[in-house]
Amino acid sequence: MLILAKALLALMVSFIISVVFGLIAIPLLRRLKVKQRISIFLSKLHNQKNGVPTMGGIIFIIPTIVSIIILILMGKLEFSNNLFIILFVFVGYALLGFIDDYLIIKRNNNKGLTEFQKLFGQTIIALVFFIIFMKSGREPILDIHSLGITIDMGWFYGVFLLFILVASSNAVNLTDGLDGLAGGLSVIAFFAFGIISFGATWIAGSEEIGIFCFILVGALLGFLVYNAYPAKVIMGDTGSLSLGATLAAISIITNHEISLIVVAGVFVVETLTVLIQIFSVKVFHKRVFLMTPLHHHFEKLGWSETDIVRLFYVFGMLLGMGAVIYGVWI
Repeated sequence: MLILAKALLALMVSFIISVVFGLIAIPLLRRLKVKQRISIFLSKLHNQKNGVPTMGGIIFIIPTIVSIIILILMGKLEFSNNLFIILFVFVGYALLGFIDDYLIIKRNNNKGLTEFQKLFGQTIIALVFFIIFMKSGREPILDIHSLGITIDMGWFYGVFLLFILVASSNAVNLTDGLDGLAGGLSVIAFFAFGIISFGATWIAGSEEIGIFCFILVGALLGFLVYNAYPAKVIMGDTGSLSLGATLAAISIITNHEISLIVVAGVFVVETLTVLIQIFSVKVFHKRVFLMTPLHHHFEKLGWSETDIVRLFYVFGMLLGMGAVIYGVWI
């Protein structure tokens, strides 16, 4: 019960700070003309979003950090090595996304960092994560507890971790296309991993990791106050790159890499539709979907934005509950 009380305290503190910070940040972003630029391919579907402030990721990133500091000072949270690693990934990918958003705004178009530059930055941060992670005493082993499978991956473990971090980061980034979609799905995913982390008692600082997840859930809920349809602010790459990478980092540290596939199932499907579309067009010169990622396919079919988001939330919740059952109980 004490853990539950701590989790609720963490969620409440970060939610309040996020809502209050949003009241300050959104007018400031408008004043600085930090505006969203809609792609010409989406102009008919999302023209009303032109001019909406972007870089909204700061509305849950800064309150998350502030909440952690407050809880540490209150003696409700210990600053463990694993928490440091997660915060490094959280802030590192947020800064990379911030640079991308800044360049888009400065150039007054949708051209921020090139795909190579973004991938290079993601890889560098992932490499530093891997070095710190391995120096903390971890072995290059993939441990699937529920199936009793332990695989010594050797040097390939580094490649595996790099792939998880970069792929997860880009998956959330691709999903961030409708009001409240990526933010709401992230709430569900981090809530699930908060519970999973509390159950990962064999990991040093598992309770702190769980509390971090609930802090981020609270901050994201505060962000959704402004990001739900019709959005008053958009998270941008500042938020989406950070969320995906942090989700991956938590799954790696808690030895729940396989659970990540389930928890982030909607993000995975969104990414797969993009890859399938690219492959089909390149090889067969035919489209499988009307438009990708998948949420745009539903828009082309005539679905409303809110109906699509609700549908994806339902599947996200089902997958999240399944992941908790798999990761904690089975």
